[in-house]
Amino acid sequence: MKIQSEEPMSFKAPQDYLPYVAEWEEKIGAFIEFDPCRAALPESPARRADGGPPRTNLEGLPFAVKDNIAVRGFSLSCGSRLLEQLRAPYTATAVEKLLESGAVPVGKTNQDEFGMGSSTDNSGIKRTNNPWDPERVPGGSSGGSAAAVAAGLVPFALGSDTGGSVRQPAAFCGVVGLKPSYGAVSRYGLVAYASSLEGIGILSDSVRRCREVFGVIRGADPLDQTSRDAPEGAPPLSKPPRAQTIGVLSPEAVARAVAEMVNGETGGSALETAAQAAELEPEVRRAFEAARAGFVKLGYTLNEVELPSLKYGVPAYYTIATAEASANLARFDGVRYGARPEWAENPGDLIDKTREAGFGPEVKLRILLGTFVLRSGFQDRYYLRAQRIRAGIRRDFEALLGDGEYRDGGKPPCDAILLPVFPTRAFGRGAASLSPFAQKAADLYTCCANLAGLPALSFPASVEGGLPAGVQLIGRAFAEGTLLDIAGDWEQEHPAPHPSGYRSFWS
Repeated sequence: MKIQSEEPMSFKAPQDYLPYVAEWEEKIGAFIEFDPCRAALPESPARRADGGPPRTNLEGLPFAVKDNIAVRGFSLSCGSRLLEQLRAPYTATAVEKLLESGAVPVGKTNQDEFGMGSSTDNSGIKRTNNPWDPERVPGGSSGGSAAAVAAGLVPFALGSDTGGSVRQPAAFCGVVGLKPSYGAVSRYGLVAYASSLEGIGILSDSVRRCREVFGVIRGADPLDQTSRDAPEGAPPLSKPPRAQTIGVLSPEAVARAVAEMVNGETGGSALETAAQAAELEPEVRRAFEAARAGFVKLGYTLNEVELPSLKYGVPAYYTIATAEASANLARFDGVRYGARPEWAENPGDLIDKTREAGFGPEVKLRILLGTFVLRSGFQDRYYLRAQRIRAGIRRDFEALLGDGEYRDGGKPPCDAILLPVFPTRAFGRGAASLSPFAQKAADLYTCCANLAGLPALSFPASVEGGLPAGVQLIGRAFAEGTLLDIAGDWEQEHPAPHPSGYRSFWS
């Protein structure tokens, strides 16, 4: 990847910044494209012509954008060979809002193809490594964004989260990762994978920065009818009331839920593998226990909680996600989008050759699974059943956190729920890797927030064995302020860790 050496008028690069980016990029490969000179930014109210002080905390800061979010003039490959040459003809609403605040998009980051994966190794473009250990994965699917922030190449980046794709790489790379409530941030300009589950999220170097970015990009957008403003009664983003009670979904509670799923079932080998994949490695368990003890020390009340429908989360998630993916990716046929073959006998042959050459194996698998569950006669058995489970998961969360419209009036049992992000720290490749099935089973800890449309925030709890280990908080719909407040309390006592060679250019 070529690093541009000329400074654009819109971005004043700090001394040694571009050589620093080039050095890190050679090791981690976070960016598909890094070109601050291409950021042809319109004048905005935030940008001062007289060179005076910045009008927003984000003015002049560079940021990265996952390559499934549109930024005019930049790549929009979605990590796929099929779209490798595509340039975005418009800009996503979330990016437009950041432009108006004075922030500068400097590049597009690598990802699992179309957001399908937990390692970023499913990218059809390049390989991305973890800044803490280049022999390990950065997580996925927003692994490029997480790696760029962890290495100090940008202070924050945008990603997308369908079943944990912001929070899991944030935990692997030791940064903050926010998945907002469904509808809190406009999805206009985000290439669709599973429309009812995914949203644009934030990866940042601190909780404070995450709060600032979310305050800019949130809100209703006329270009996205799924977006909305926070309802009256939702906690304010700035200085929210201090939360008091945290529900703890312990590893033991998860183990009981998984055991219930396995017991009495036939064809148990796959279920037993899923149960093993959900077990926390000792280092992650230590980090989780440290977070639990730390919040008690900070004055929070912690109560053990259980989610009865948790055991069905992964199968329901993958049923719904693959079904929606099979519909959303139907447009990539070589006619409207995608690199065409040099020759085809007929339109059907054109589509077959385009997808065979352009899609990777994980994308093909999920499209086939989605097509299967939507077949005539199978919808009731799989897809509609998964939607009923989804409703049950939402009810379980609402019983603990309160409903998303803030109509109940009373105080719910919990202000947030604390749980692990992923059963392991960043895993390696080859023999040290997790199998694709185990990676999917491990989504148990993250996918339920997407099924319920709730906000979730991942942050580093400790460094174990030389690698960061994260935990996450799940909150009531549109209660991002509460989650940021709790994590901010933690961060004041436990500053974010950084990999060797990290340098901070941003205050």
